[in-house]
Amino acid sequence: METGPPHVAMLATPGMGHLIPLAELAKRLASRHGATATLITFASTASATQRALLASLPPSVASRPLPPVDLSDLPRDAAIETLMSEECARSLPALTRILSELRETTRLVAFVADQFGMDSFDAARDAGVSTRCLFMPMNLHALSLVLRLPDLAASVAGEFRDLAEPVRLPGCVPVPGSDIPSPLQDRSNPSYMVMVHLAKRYREADAILVNSFDAVEPEVAQVLRQPEPGRPPVYPIGPLIRQSGAIPPSFPRAACLEWLDRQPARSVIFVSFGSAGALPKEQMHQLALGLELSGQRFLWVVRSPSDEGTLSDNYYNNAESNKDPFAYLPEGFLERTKDVGLLVPSWAPQTQVLAHTATGGFLTHCGWNSTLESLVHGVPMLAWPLFAEQRLNAVMLAEGAGAAIRLPERKDKETIASVVRELMVGEGKGAMVRVKVAQLHKAAAEGLREGGAATTALDEVVDKWEAEAN
Repeated sequence: METGPPHVAMLATPGMGHLIPLAELAKRLASRHGATATLITFASTASATQRALLASLPPSVASRPLPPVDLSDLPRDAAIETLMSEECARSLPALTRILSELRETTRLVAFVADQFGMDSFDAARDAGVSTRCLFMPMNLHALSLVLRLPDLAASVAGEFRDLAEPVRLPGCVPVPGSDIPSPLQDRSNPSYMVMVHLAKRYREADAILVNSFDAVEPEVAQVLRQPEPGRPPVYPIGPLIRQSGAIPPSFPRAACLEWLDRQPARSVIFVSFGSAGALPKEQMHQLALGLELSGQRFLWVVRSPSDEGTLSDNYYNNAESNKDPFAYLPEGFLERTKDVGLLVPSWAPQTQVLAHTATGGFLTHCGWNSTLESLVHGVPMLAWPLFAEQRLNAVMLAEGAGAAIRLPERKDKETIASVVRELMVGEGKGAMVRVKVAQLHKAAAEGLREGGAATTALDEVVDKWEAEAN
């Protein structure tokens, strides 16, 4: 089909952290460039949350689910990265059919896959889609690491966590080996080779679109802007976040927002570990006591603890625990803190909470979506990373961007109380972080305006798509 608006097919691998920014990219392509898009999703994550998000998209953004594939032959303890990559590989025939159909019914100018869907480039090639792009829902530091990963895998002896010196990459903050993303911390785990395999395919992309912006990591942005033989051009097009007004007006307003209405400006620290983060019981206990000891107002999204790891059940199979998370709190905690704190089980409207004038800090797992939401709304952060690339993000935010205070490895109640007070009312590091986040808040908005860096970068990408399609 040669007529009609430009159409972009997008593959989102499992996890709302992958789907949300791709959906926002599709909406931006529609509103600014008159493009249409199809979001292709995996059957394994067809949750109520995902269905609600897809249903909220404008008519210009369609969605297509891939049929289920059998993963029962994989080990019960297979890592998330292995599951995502394998589901993608087993879905290639169905994906080829969908892309072939879109080529016949739309003016398909590009196929975009996120970082765990790199094998889908084979399906795009088989369907005759000539322009294939990588969408990186993480930051430029993470991209730099993965681009160098094949070389690092060959040159680093032993495990990253055992390195005496940090990993140094051009333009990046030095990263201690223990803060290298968790899938790379055990060479014997299949997820390690999955990551190396995917990294090798990054260079097949015609372009790499990154959900970040120059001001938050300026040195590496400058490095990646320079052409490098064998590496695709890199375009920081962020921040792409779900807008706080995305919830339909017909929905009742969350009770936690009503509670925030009654709190002084910038007085509340929001505590949330994302849609998949869970603390061990003892850390959850210390966090509760630390919040109480800090004397600061808090809004805490409480999830049942997980002593098997830091990943709750609901990342891949979307099964929220049936256990009552409040049952794991210290005895008397709810009663003692009822005048200064509010606890919400499992979920809160995060973008609306961060946008609220009463919110003055964010204790976060440093997932990149949550980080961008915090920066867009000008909320300084306490970094408590759990898994995936979150420790890398924490290093960049605390040591590079100056937008967060990182909690020490020892997280007892006294330490937690001290850093919470420092972030919210401290005159030293806390004050510097608050100033820096205010600057990044302004820079993020400027980049998205007409003529801004992110807008200009996306314009350039779309112009290339159109030129190559004609």
